[in-house]
This record gives sequence, C-alpha cells and structure tokens, in this order.
Amino acid sequence: MQLKGKKVLVTGADGFIGSHLVEHLVRQGIDVKAFVYYNSFNSWGWLDDSDDAVKQSIEVFSGDIRDPHGVRTAMQGCDVVLHLAALIAIPYSYHSPDTYIDTNIKGTLNVVQAARELGVERVVHTSTSEVYGTARFVPITEAHPLQGQSPYSASKIGADQIAASFQASFETPVSIIRPFNTYGPRQSARAVIPTIITQIANGARQVKLGAVHPTRDFNFVRDTVRGFVAVAEADAAVGQVVNIGSNYEISIGDTARLIAEVMGRDVEIGNDEQRLRPPASEVERLWADNSLARELTGWVPEYAGVDGLRRGLAETVAWFAEPANLRRYKAGIYNI
Repeated sequence: MQLKGKKVLVTGADGFIGSHLVEHLVRQGIDVKAFVYYNSFNSWGWLDDSDDAVKQSIEVFSGDIRDPHGVRTAMQGCDVVLHLAALIAIPYSYHSPDTYIDTNIKGTLNVVQAARELGVERVVHTSTSEVYGTARFVPITEAHPLQGQSPYSASKIGADQIAASFQASFETPVSIIRPFNTYGPRQSARAVIPTIITQIANGARQVKLGAVHPTRDFNFVRDTVRGFVAVAEADAAVGQVVNIGSNYEISIGDTARLIAEVMGRDVEIGNDEQRLRPPASEVERLWADNSLARELTGWVPEYAGVDGLRRGLAETVAWFAEPANLRRYKAGIYNI
C-alpha cells in the first residue's frame, strides 16, 4: 500500500521520533493527524518547533493513549496508525513501573482494539531493541529470544505481544517495527548521546556516564523515520516483526570519544554511580541484523557504519550547539 492518499494517525507525535515522522510525512504530501499528550499548556511538544507549513498542514488531537474512548475518537476516519506513544526512559521505569504498564501495554491495547473495531487498514506498532536484552547471538535477528531486563523492556514485550495477538486472533493488519537506538536532534537528555553532547557543549572537561563498556547499534532518526514509512507501505510486513538498525556496533565509551572528536574537544570519561543500571538489568550488547527489513521493505540505512554514525553525530551536534536548543537541556543534572 502507499501512504499517499491515506489519512495517517501518528500517536506520540509530540515526541522525538514522532515529531520527525510527522514532518517527513507532511513533506511527502500525506494527510496526517497528530495525537499529542493532553496538557493544560496546549503544548504540542516538539511539533511546536516545526515549520509553520507543517503545523498548518496537520490535524492535532490532544488526548491520552491510556484512554480507550479518546484513542477510538482520534482514530475515526484514519486509514493507517503509526503507534509511537510510550514511556521509554529505563531508569524511571525502576521506580514507577505501574505507569509503564498502563501507558505501554494498555495504550497499545487501546490502539489495536480501536483499529479492529474501525477497520483500520494498517497499524505499525513501535517496539524497541531493549526487548532482546543482552544479545545471546549477534547480529540480533527478529528470532532472538525476548528478555525483560527492566520494567520498561518488560512493558514493551507485553505491548508487542498484545499487538501481535490481534494480528493472530482477529487478522488486524499489524506490523511491529523494532528500532535500535535512535539518536538525533530533539532527543531527550535521558538518552546517552544527548547526555554526552550537552555536557561537552556546556564546557565540561569530564563527561559523567554510567557503564561505558556496553555496545549499542545507533540509528540516525532520519533512517528510523524512513523505516516507519517502509514498514507501513510493505504488505509483506503485515504480521511481521522488523528490525530497524544500522548493523554497526560501538561501545558507549567509544561513542563518547567519537562525539568529542566531532566537537573538537578533549574530555575525560568519568563514572557516575547514579547512572548505573542494576547489574542484571544492564543490556550489555546490541547489534542489529537488518536483513529482514531489506528483504520485506527495501529499507537500508543511509547512516551506516562508523562514517554514517559520524555524519549523524555531526548533524546532531550542530542542532544541540544552537544556543536556543542547548538552553532546553539541564546538562548539570542526571535526567532519568
């Protein structure tokens, strides 16, 4: 199917990836309804920073993904749902796990239940590489066992299974996209790359981090957004789980050193105890096998390998270096 000519609902449209996705869809001439989290400030999150042309082209629905009535109301008249709304911060899930169950699992149930009732043509549910836990084999394929090593990852496993169950039970046309560690402009400081950049940009000579030996497969946000579109448009992806990753593995420590190099700064890397996950909860290794995405959808990363990571980091650093953007971040405190 083609998204052009369809009405597309994006949940979590006010967030990091969601706002980039909305902008991309609008620029492709696609009719977009943006589901944002209701608040009394009438804030649309990162969509408030979008070009006027984007903001004037979208229909905005303010609601709460945990509310089934609101979700169903938002979905009326929509052909496709790209479901990104979720709580994603791992440290916050340690002390507030209940809200992750409500938001991630029940929120996903609300989406697929409404999609079933309304006859939505396609649902793309957002998973995460964290559901794999520490890699048992690499590169990680979609057949890798699921391991809930944090309340966050456990809630996403539950959400994934809810979404998949509606495909199996009711033939609700669900695809599950499983992005690996997405980074780029607008990302929250709870993530490691913005943490490193904002500390260096604010003059820190020592960058405070948690564990630096774990490896990650970082995916630039433009590649992730392209992955959403590719999965949504691929009929072969219905009923499938699809990894979206760069197929390049790098340690947190080496990532910090690469960022410092891109920024032209000499820094030391220090450990901050409060940033460490409980030992059994730390995901030690992530490295994506993205061959199924290529086979089913034709998607391949444009920011692959160390050269692609360097290019993506340069674009990310340039955005954070803008004083107005940097002021949004509290680099001196640990953001969970």
